[in-house]
Amino acid sequence: MFRRAFWFTTGAAAGVWATNKVHRKLRKLQPDSLAAQAADKAVETGHRLRQFALDVRTGMADREEQLHDALGLNGTSEVRELPAPRSHAALETHHRTTRTPGQPGLTGPTGNEDH
Repeated sequence: MFRRAFWFTTGAAAGVWATNKVHRKLRKLQPDSLAAQAADKAVETGHRLRQFALDVRTGMADREEQLHDALGLNGTSEVRELPAPRSHAALETHHRTTRTPGQPGLTGPTGNEDH
């Protein structure tokens, strides 16, 4: 008789456990629960993206500081002036332009007629 009571209790406990497990799964699959899970995942993804953006911004600032150090731009509060512009005459190329007898056009530095 003790054996029967033991197995009856064990079976009833297993049945209650299985029923609770099934009900929990069914509650997770209801539309309200699925919507809440999706919203939680979206919020979590948003936090991860924000953290990623902050990490990228920090990395960019670090890299910019490294580049400023490498180029010697750190600590200079004085404004550097641009070099003076070159004169227009210094930029022009000096070609000999002469008229070739019998031809109406000008010739370039190679002696051939420019087109």
